[in-house]
Amino acid sequence: MAGSTGVPYRRSALGQAWWFLRRWPVLPLIVLGALLVFGVGAPWIAPNDPLKQNLPLRSVKPFYQDGSPYLLGGDHVGRDVFSRGLYGARISLTVMFVAMSAGMIIGVSLGLVSGYAGGVVDEVITRIVDIWLGFPFLLLALVVAITVGASFTVVMFLMVLLAWSGFVRNVRADVLVLKESDYVASAKVAGASTLRILTRHILPGTVGTITVIASLSVGSLILAEATLSFLGAGIPSPTPSWGNMVSEGRDYLQTAWWTSAFPGLALFLTVMSLNFIGDWVRDRLDPKLRQLD
Repeated sequence: MAGSTGVPYRRSALGQAWWFLRRWPVLPLIVLGALLVFGVGAPWIAPNDPLKQNLPLRSVKPFYQDGSPYLLGGDHVGRDVFSRGLYGARISLTVMFVAMSAGMIIGVSLGLVSGYAGGVVDEVITRIVDIWLGFPFLLLALVVAITVGASFTVVMFLMVLLAWSGFVRNVRADVLVLKESDYVASAKVAGASTLRILTRHILPGTVGTITVIASLSVGSLILAEATLSFLGAGIPSPTPSWGNMVSEGRDYLQTAWWTSAFPGLALFLTVMSLNFIGDWVRDRLDPKLRQLD
């Protein structure tokens, strides 16, 4: 790199480290790596059964206070907060991979069909998306939870409903441009089927858009799951999730703040890291947004 005079200059070690941390999402990747390790390895890492109640240890303080046997303290019925947090990470990982993948498949498919078909098909799909985006999702989630009952399956279904709509409009916009390309016209002349044109010629051109939307949306999905669990419409107790852990501990904040603080901190770090990585992916895939050399 050269200075204003055209003479190359060298950064100091501290400056080089700072430049590296700004250019690459090192810290967010470390946080997500820890989430992956803790979530997948919870059965082997957790020191205690996350569901086992131990009333003599209820609201026991974290390990650094009074030699507590629990690393991050105990909750109001004596369950290990650290062990429950590890298993709660598995819920977030499931939302990341299962709900986002299913929502992406549905949204991308509808976006491809809408943009390529045009006409009435495009109009119907677009209006469905408009109606869905105007519908109060939280109200729907509460009604479903009350009617059907809160369960892991219901929560995953609701997360898929929340995830799909973000892909449709953006993929449709890309398809409207790509379908007018010369190589798509050549494929039509060559007798390629509609399915082949969509999957082999148009879909690859939307991968950048799909990646950016997925990376920016997954944090919102995890936060939505935690919100539903906090309100009692998500993962039912005693199954540990960060949302219901925060909810269960809110009545004991004055005497046992750690029961809500630690799962809340884990949720904050995870969503923040995902947002940072989403911004980084967007900047990498769109050169116009790059601010760092």
